[in-house]
Amino acid sequence: MTLTKKGEYALRAMIQLGIAKSLGREIVPVSELAQSNQLPLKFVERILLELREAGYIETQRGKMGGYRVAKPLNKISMGEITRLIDGRLAPIACASETAYARCTCPDEEHCGLRMLMIDVRNAIANILDKYTLGDVVDVTVRKMRRDKVPMPFSVGKVDVERSKRRKADPAAGFLSALGISTHGKDAPLSKTR
Repeated sequence: MTLTKKGEYALRAMIQLGIAKSLGREIVPVSELAQSNQLPLKFVERILLELREAGYIETQRGKMGGYRVAKPLNKISMGEITRLIDGRLAPIACASETAYARCTCPDEEHCGLRMLMIDVRNAIANILDKYTLGDVVDVTVRKMRRDKVPMPFSVGKVDVERSKRRKADPAAGFLSALGISTHGKDAPLSKTR
């Protein structure tokens, strides 16, 4: 599975709309959504259209118009959105449940690579299907509050240059923010970076 730019932008847009909803802001103009994520406006508009056609978001027209999440946040799995935009979750087509295609292997049933990729697919799907948009929004908002970061769609912006300079910290992932260690030890949210 490769998360395309389109898939990444769709997930980021849904998370931002979810954050706005959780902070009491139902409608977000597309220009503000694109700007807050530093995403190309026309590309975001096309992605939002696809999300709207699938029933995940809805629009409100007019001067105060924009987009909002159409379903309860806890009813949208991250896997659903990923599959909608990027299709299968399997790294190779012969390991896919939703977009299966026969591979070039002469004995698919006994192919070690296929068996390994099925396990990879299952691990990816289990994580993406386990967490809802509501889970991701909740953890994101809690971490932002803990770090005293200005909330999006409100007065004050995050220091963009500072955030660009930060390197990805393995201890700052989604599971660690939930207090779940990928190394077998659980840690509470307050102890993560």
